[in-house]
Amino acid sequence: MYWERVNGFLMIHSNHIYPLLLLERKMSSDNQWSADGEESPLSRLIRKSRDSPFVPVGIAGFMTVVSYGLYTLKYRRDQKMSIHLIHMRVAAQGCVVGAVTLGVLYSMYKDYIRPRFFNVSKK
Repeated sequence: MYWERVNGFLMIHSNHIYPLLLLERKMSSDNQWSADGEESPLSRLIRKSRDSPFVPVGIAGFMTVVSYGLYTLKYRRDQKMSIHLIHMRVAAQGCVVGAVTLGVLYSMYKDYIRPRFFNVSKK
């Protein structure tokens, strides 16, 4: 088995899996993929946070519970580790589910209740 680079793709050749159908991807010059045009994960998180503000709240709650759970792991006394981990998992999931629920309620309020009672136009 050996590797070969064909048209920018890495192809695997073997005696058993040969011949491979080599497809050439053609793109116009204005539609080329470029890594510079993509947004970074941080900028994407900021953009998504504007649309649904409870996502960072859920992430922060999750990280807080995980941090607290790791901190108290050392001082759990007579409690078994599996019970401690189960409690921390349930608390972390509770934070995330609570944030998602609040986000859904907020979006329902923003889309249905506020325009109906306060005559606010949608953006």
